[in-house]
Amino acid sequence: MQHTHTQDTLVGLFVASGFAGLFFLALQVSNLSSYSNNDNTYKVTARFANSGGLKIKSQVSVAGVRIGRVTAIRLDKQSYESIVEMSIESQFDNLPDDTSASIYTAGLLGEQYVNLEPGGSMDYLKDGGQIEITQAAIVLEEMIGKYLFQKAEEDKEEK
Repeated sequence: MQHTHTQDTLVGLFVASGFAGLFFLALQVSNLSSYSNNDNTYKVTARFANSGGLKIKSQVSVAGVRIGRVTAIRLDKQSYESIVEMSIESQFDNLPDDTSASIYTAGLLGEQYVNLEPGGSMDYLKDGGQIEITQAAIVLEEMIGKYLFQKAEEDKEEK
């Protein structure tokens, strides 16, 4: 049985197309292909007591619609708060300046994202603005720990 140069080339192309398909699938699953770092955005920040598992490139949404991405997360060394910088698409430039920001989890074990809840102000958030009303991420481990501690205290009191 002889291997020809044509067969080797076809197998190589088949393997290369498989890798390209896997790469494309990985981009779709990670949602990085829809991330664009264009100039049609404006930046806003929000301070959270705990940003949980929020990551750079996590989505920012209003009413379930993605309107931007998280671009930076850093720690304020004086207040020990998490400062989250978000890039909002310029077509959504009508967010009131009393908008609130909360960190939610998509599903039970899903990734975390920032949800914005528009307020009623007639003034809008501008580039470089800050969202003042925030709700930190709910840490599942803390909730379970509090529940177990409370349950242990109740059992102790019953005895």
